[in-house]
Amino acid sequence: MMATKIIPPADGAYAYPLLVKQLLLSGVRYEPGREIVYADKLRYSYQTLNQRIRRLANALTAAGVKAGDTVAMLDWDSHRYLECFFAVPMIGAVLHTVNIRLSPDQVLFTMNHAEDDLVLVHDDFLPLVEQIQGQLKTVKGYLQLTDDTATDTSLPVLGEYENLLSGASDQYDFPDFDENSVATLFYTTGTTGDPKGVYFTHRQLVLHTLNAVGTLGVYQGLPLLRSDDVYMPITPMFHVHAWGVPYVATLMGLKQVYPGRYEPNSLVRLHREEKVTFSHCVPTILQMILGCEEAAQTRFDGWKMLLGGSALTLGIASEANAKGIEVHSGYGMSETCPLLCLTYLRDKDLELPMQAQLATRIKTGTPVPMVDLKIIDANGNDVAHDGESLGEIVVRAPWLTQGYLKEPEKGAELWHNGWMHTGDLASIDALGGVEIKDRIKDVIKTGGEWISSLELESLISEHAAVKSVAVVGIADEQWGERPMALVVCEPGQYLDSKILEAHLQGFVERGRINKWAIPKQFKFVAEIPKTSVGKIDKKLIRQSGLG
Repeated sequence: MMATKIIPPADGAYAYPLLVKQLLLSGVRYEPGREIVYADKLRYSYQTLNQRIRRLANALTAAGVKAGDTVAMLDWDSHRYLECFFAVPMIGAVLHTVNIRLSPDQVLFTMNHAEDDLVLVHDDFLPLVEQIQGQLKTVKGYLQLTDDTATDTSLPVLGEYENLLSGASDQYDFPDFDENSVATLFYTTGTTGDPKGVYFTHRQLVLHTLNAVGTLGVYQGLPLLRSDDVYMPITPMFHVHAWGVPYVATLMGLKQVYPGRYEPNSLVRLHREEKVTFSHCVPTILQMILGCEEAAQTRFDGWKMLLGGSALTLGIASEANAKGIEVHSGYGMSETCPLLCLTYLRDKDLELPMQAQLATRIKTGTPVPMVDLKIIDANGNDVAHDGESLGEIVVRAPWLTQGYLKEPEKGAELWHNGWMHTGDLASIDALGGVEIKDRIKDVIKTGGEWISSLELESLISEHAAVKSVAVVGIADEQWGERPMALVVCEPGQYLDSKILEAHLQGFVERGRINKWAIPKQFKFVAEIPKTSVGKIDKKLIRQSGLG
């Protein structure tokens, strides 16, 4: 190891730990009167937020929660969730954000695997928890979360959330402790096996937050989040801390709007009535918003939307742009906290009309500061920065999970040779711009050639009658695999295989794709299967026989 010079600190010098509690210091100083809004049910100021977080810390402590314990949360996106983002880790406990869209068996697995001690459960999820209660091995108590009138339950609840907060003190001296203590835990579902536990420390969350504050606000080519923006997440708070943006928004003192259960018409109304200017979601949710009744009579000018989780097609981007939404792309994973890459627009891009910018806006983006990213071939060598050569994205950054909970072998596989392996196949250009071509497991291998399912989806989506599309590889005796496309038509429109083959033949003639990339078959369906976080579920498509 290299010899370096270390000077010991002066006697009495304070070793400032990077803890989640430090993120609460600034918002209330700059904008104490700014609002936290919960759907159409509640609103309060940053001063009240800080008081409620201290009340919650006292209520959790009274319920028996100690440092090192795990607190499970089953709720819609709410002010309560935001309060738990802070209060639970700030008392030294671990917040387990339970994926409420998993099957009961999977929820049971994650809660037992996490060894949850206390469960906070919204009335809507009482039936789910009641169903598995007898099999929960470590849970010692439950707190009930109620929006209106509390639902009767067979669970041995210790009390209702608001009642407990109202009876608790608003004074709490949050302690210092090791910044490498685990703060949050959630589970990600892969292609095989049980969900895997992904965890993050206080240090990682603080560094991710500070980096996001700078990245989203400082660059002229990436003007996503400034001090006068109004923030509304449309990514579940159980999924990678809603991409970490609630921590960012709270540090900045932004007005925050939490929509509760996602319903497209109510999201549009909240955007309109609360003057929301920044949100993030997966493309399928954006598509639902654009297609709802309220959207038909609403312009979205001034709404900046960060899209991630799956590829943003040119068709959806164009539809959003026509309604006034300014789209940007982001890239990351559950394991990366998640920020790795974002759309970056240079001066020459900003001079173009918005429609002409979309080709750049839908690309994966440029690695953000402090992310060390490279693309390697099967032998571990860097690929050429020519925008064409393909390889796997591998990364290093100070906020990446260091492994999977209780699964050291899978963690070692994730971190093979000291780089986190993403499983994403991509190219990189001379300016460092990354473009994901596919998940390695989803790329279609036909006759020794690789076909990008994502590129095919984007090209098919450009047909005006296509509402949504998913492309997967299906077995072919001659070529190994050939593409197959699932297509949902726009209401009132007609499509058949010949129409889409002719549409894609135009891209063959222009040199965009080869003739063998045209799908072997098209299947027209009413809906495309989605995962629990709204991504296209290609694994299910292949397993179900749709593909």
